Amino acid sequence: MKKKSLNVKKKIHKKLLINLKNPLIYKIYKDFNNFVKFNLNQSSFSVGISGGVDSLALTYLSKCYSISNNVEVKFYHVDHKLREESSLEAKKLKLLLKKFDIDCKILKWNGKKPKSNIQSIARKKRYSLICNECIKDNVNFIFVAHHKDDLYENFIIRLLRGSGLKGLVSFNQVKTRFNEKLEILRPLIGYKKTDLNYITKKVFNFKFEDNSNQNINFKRVRIRNLIDILKSEGLNMEKLKLTISNLSDSNITINYYVNRNIKHNSKYNRKRKNYILNSHFFNQPHEIVFRSLMHLLKKIGNKYYSPRGKSVSYLLTKFGSGEIKKINISGCILEKINNSFVIYKEK
Repeated sequence: MKKKSLNVKKKIHKKLLINLKNPLIYKIYKDFNNFVKFNLNQSSFSVGISGGVDSLALTYLSKCYSISNNVEVKFYHVDHKLREESSLEAKKLKLLLKKFDIDCKILKWNGKKPKSNIQSIARKKRYSLICNECIKDNVNFIFVAHHKDDLYENFIIRLLRGSGLKGLVSFNQVKTRFNEKLEILRPLIGYKKTDLNYITKKVFNFKFEDNSNQNINFKRVRIRNLIDILKSEGLNMEKLKLTISNLSDSNITINYYVNRNIKHNSKYNRKRKNYILNSHFFNQPHEIVFRSLMHLLKKIGNKYYSPRGKSVSYLLTKFGSGEIKKINISGCILEKINNSFVIYKEK
């Protein structure tokens, strides 16, 4: 690198780090720094950037960590091409971040777009594109900017869907595994969006907000508006946080018995790449069996998202009644052979 370019980069880095003198920004960065060192141990990681205030705050914190610890960080932005202006915004975001010595790679979603369930499908595609890029770049960790407000929104959405305990608290986890090679981490889940907005305004003074975030045709937007109304009616967010925390503790307890059931009542055949389940596997409380089976189907199918709960419940009912001996589900096959059950990937 030329001396002039190196000097420019040093000036940019110095300007970025000066913002850490701000007490609030420093407090959040200190927590972020400890989080990364505890969970990654100096490994490189990637950041998903939407262009909103939360992801830009995460981008800044990650860049500071990269500078201070000499750790490589990859930055990715997905252009979903769902809006006419999305590609132009992606190019503008890349150019603006370049001024802060942040190289953001644009990943494009080409092909036919959905006409319904748009946000859910777009979210899956976004993770898929970023994860594939991580594999190419030999990165094992993806940071996303989910925050405390997202946690509350997701809890209410899941509650209205009739989700079980695991679904209600799933967003409260700071780490989830995408597949055997990749983990998704949420280092900002304990902070409010207002805190992240403060960082972005101080550091970048620009943001890109998707207009769909104001579109009441989307359930998440309506839930967000509902929460604001409930706050004015006396909803205590700290008590809601405590409720989620208590439910999370119960979820950890159930997971203990799920892991024990899998350990003692199933066996992985490396040669055939299947799981063999003994009869005791199903001789547990319903929730333990349900989750154990969900986990194995997800692992054999090598998918980030678990199979639909209704499908697994239907499967358990049919097998319990003895009506069927073999069934296809979520890219896997569950087959009863004598007194045992085998799960293997569908060819």
